[in-house]
Amino acid sequence: MTRTCISTPHAPAAVGPYSQAVVDGDRVYSSGQIPLDPSTGKLVAGDIAAQTRQVLENLKAVLEAAGSRLDLVCKSTVFVTNLADFGTINQVYASYFPTSPPARSTIQVAALPLNAAIEIEVVARLATA
Repeated sequence: MTRTCISTPHAPAAVGPYSQAVVDGDRVYSSGQIPLDPSTGKLVAGDIAAQTRQVLENLKAVLEAAGSRLDLVCKSTVFVTNLADFGTINQVYASYFPTSPPARSTIQVAALPLNAAIEIEVVARLATA
């Protein structure tokens, strides 16, 4: 089996020495996505709901480039700078995972890259697996 690095212009470019995702075997391992607009490279304006939507759209684009999709996500990890946003994040998150949501961990952190309020990484199966 081969290991393949994934890059798509439909998600923000990596801001460091990492890939947007890596396909290894029948799994896709995404790097954490923050709420960057892929067309501008800047954080999206708006509240935690807008930021969460952008993060999930970025993940959707990365997964599609890798040959997967959101409904094949097995595990997600959510990093937030304020756990008081948990309810709002859950509302947006649930709209992207309406049935059979993946296993998930949510962790409050002191800071995220570029002062983002949220970052999410996922592990998913390939669509062909």
